[in-house]
Amino acid sequence: MRNRVFFPQEALDLWTADDRVDVSADELILKSEERRFRVVEAVHIVREVTGTPDPNELVGKVKSRAYLAELGAELLEGSMIIGENAYDVVPGFVGAPTTAFEDHKKATSCAAGSDEEILERFANAG
Repeated sequence: MRNRVFFPQEALDLWTADDRVDVSADELILKSEERRFRVVEAVHIVREVTGTPDPNELVGKVKSRAYLAELGAELLEGSMIIGENAYDVVPGFVGAPTTAFEDHKKATSCAAGSDEEILERFANAG
């Protein structure tokens, strides 16, 4: 299974404004790294705020908006409600590389040893 990464919307907004990424309907490109990720809208569920049990065990996880819609979730910016539960969430996208890392490395001048190194270098370059 390929690595997946969560891209918070706030970070994407900054990176887009700085012309560091290209985002289309289903793909995100880290321009400086020439790395492509297939993306879908998702949220990182940070905490349950009502104090009631989390029956779907969502806290701490990243889930696609489509999955959450199947659970009956109502999302509005940094909040989500499912039944009697309310959550703080971080909107964004979850992505998976479009090619294996070794293929990416062969096709580009990438000096990194892993996708994790690419992402760390990219995140710290701003």
